[in-house]
Amino acid sequence: GCFVFKPSTKKRRLSEKTAHDFRSTSHDSEDTELRFVTCQSLWNQVKSETEQIQEDLNKQLLDNLVSFLSRSHSDFQEKTTKWSCRMKFREIPTAALVLGVNVTDHDLTFRGLSDVLQDNITPYVALLEAKDCPGIKNLMQKLMGQLMNCDIEVDSLEDEDCVQVSQNRIRCSMPSLISWYESVTKKTDSETPSKKRNSSSRHWQSPPVVVIFKDMESFATKVLQDFIVISSQHIHELPLVLIFGIATSPMIIHRLLPHSVSSLLCIELFQSLSCKEHLSTIIDKLLLTSRFPFKLGGKVLQVLINIFLYHDFSVQNFIKGFQLCIMEHFYSQPLSVLCCHLADIKKRVCSLSNDQCENIRRLPSFRRYVEKQESGKQIELLTNDSFLKKETEKLLEDLHVYHENYVSILRCLHVFTSSLPKYPLGKQIRELHCACLENQVWETEEYESSLQLARMLNKADLVTMLQQCVEILMSSSGKEFDKTVEKLKEFLTQFQNLEEASQERDVSVSSQKELQKKTDLYHLQKTLLELKESRRSKKLTKFEMLRFEVVDYIDRLVRKYLVPADNRTLHEIVYFNAATVLRGHLNAAPRTALHTALNNPHWYLKNQALKCDGGGISNKAPDICIVYKLHLECGRLINLVDWLEAFSTVVMAAEEPNADAASSDEVDDIIHARFIRAVSELELLGFIKPSKQKTDHVARLTWGGC
Repeated sequence: GCFVFKPSTKKRRLSEKTAHDFRSTSHDSEDTELRFVTCQSLWNQVKSETEQIQEDLNKQLLDNLVSFLSRSHSDFQEKTTKWSCRMKFREIPTAALVLGVNVTDHDLTFRGLSDVLQDNITPYVALLEAKDCPGIKNLMQKLMGQLMNCDIEVDSLEDEDCVQVSQNRIRCSMPSLISWYESVTKKTDSETPSKKRNSSSRHWQSPPVVVIFKDMESFATKVLQDFIVISSQHIHELPLVLIFGIATSPMIIHRLLPHSVSSLLCIELFQSLSCKEHLSTIIDKLLLTSRFPFKLGGKVLQVLINIFLYHDFSVQNFIKGFQLCIMEHFYSQPLSVLCCHLADIKKRVCSLSNDQCENIRRLPSFRRYVEKQESGKQIELLTNDSFLKKETEKLLEDLHVYHENYVSILRCLHVFTSSLPKYPLGKQIRELHCACLENQVWETEEYESSLQLARMLNKADLVTMLQQCVEILMSSSGKEFDKTVEKLKEFLTQFQNLEEASQERDVSVSSQKELQKKTDLYHLQKTLLELKESRRSKKLTKFEMLRFEVVDYIDRLVRKYLVPADNRTLHEIVYFNAATVLRGHLNAAPRTALHTALNNPHWYLKNQALKCDGGGISNKAPDICIVYKLHLECGRLINLVDWLEAFSTVVMAAEEPNADAASSDEVDDIIHARFIRAVSELELLGFIKPSKQKTDHVARLTWGGC
């Protein structure tokens, strides 16, 4: 993979300035302030929820690393036989942390790891990146600078391997690091008992020095080898622990380091949660919940998932995309003020203005709803604002109930489909969720195949699935599932009381095993057809009849509750469906943007003087825009003299001729300089290049429209 690391910049937050931009650029509306506050509140909720999810997901990994450091430190602290053997062979305790190729998410993991170590184990943690450590001197500079909490300033070539600590300069070397460590630990030991007790509650006595290589694959082999060899020679004096951040495979350690160096490391392997499992948890907690009123449409969710699966595997980028959808929805949808929690709906609906009531009447889903009503109610909905508000409140409450019921039945359906061979509707719940959002899932071939497979499940699997469904529905906040739970419990009772003949049970089990063996699509369909034909020729057993009844009941629940959100009235208020807008934001098209900026600068600058109709060229436009539009009229080779004359003609179009020859020459020189600079900028952007055929010509490199 090829990954780009951009320079670190201060992240722009939703501050007062952003609020001002939101208010000034958003559609004119009385409730802009309330929309912004609602957007900001939802943004903060999503942010805190995702941070908590990631903390929970990384907890096991961080606990294992802390345990590893604890064992390594205790060996050094107690000078045990194990540590003596390690010291004899000069082995450095090393944790190989395999994080996966989603390198953009690694920063968050390392920050969490660093915070946990500094809070509980040791204050001496250094995070090193390959771009900052091209040589061993740079590595030692960064290491000592971070450990001593000082800035690295290189004053001269002679002192380039020193760091400034207080008023003294310390040479960056391993002996200097050891001397500093001994002085710091002795100072801690000589503190008053109360201070020592407070510090020991957080950190251990003689805490280890932890060095984290965030991107091990990117480090130069020579730098790693030199550092490991030097460190191993002083391991008996300094309790050093290394952590290698690995994106690919643990084998990279042996590819980068020869055996003579890797043998100096006592390596223990740690594996983080896969990014796909991480994403599934994020979707489950953010989207498949009624705690957040904002929802993503099927196509929008598919865009975010496709970017994740086919571009970067980055959960952080998925969350940023989700937050972008929130901001875009509240910016572009005037009625997003109603995208709120159930308790706030009544208050906000009552405060709707006449213009907002008209906006509701213009919604396509509301117009379809009105067309289905009787004529008297239609007149009231279209003319009476008070009646419209009451109806809107009821419809929004129904939409919230729909979400709660949808999630519960979706989880029940996933219990059935995830246990089937070949996973016709997908193994992950996010795949099933996308299928249900995009169309009526019961009309798809995958759903029909899932039902046929479910009708061949054995008794044990069916009982387990029904028990899971009962637990899901009982934990749901929906009030409509009391009868459903009773019906499922009734099925469970019938299965318990059912005494099926062993021969029939064996046939069912064997058919299930046969299906699991024949996993390719051709044999699977052939087996299904054979079983279908065999059932026609024989009478169904009680177990088979009950199994058919269970599957049919689940099918009825799906058809009742998993109706696509697009069919619900007022879904536009809470669902963001602008997949094209999102794709335009996230899937960069640099050539198109560049062409638009140079060909029509008014699009970005919003200056009326730059607006041109009919393909004309304004002399008020930036020089590079004038040069670019002139170059579009040329062929493969462009004569620089002709180009300059055309540029001069456009620039001088609105100016009166000057009789003074001296000032005229000066103006020509200025225009010439402006032209040269504009042409150089076009060359830098890759639109032209010098031609070897003719010295006074340049070659055009881009063709076709954008």
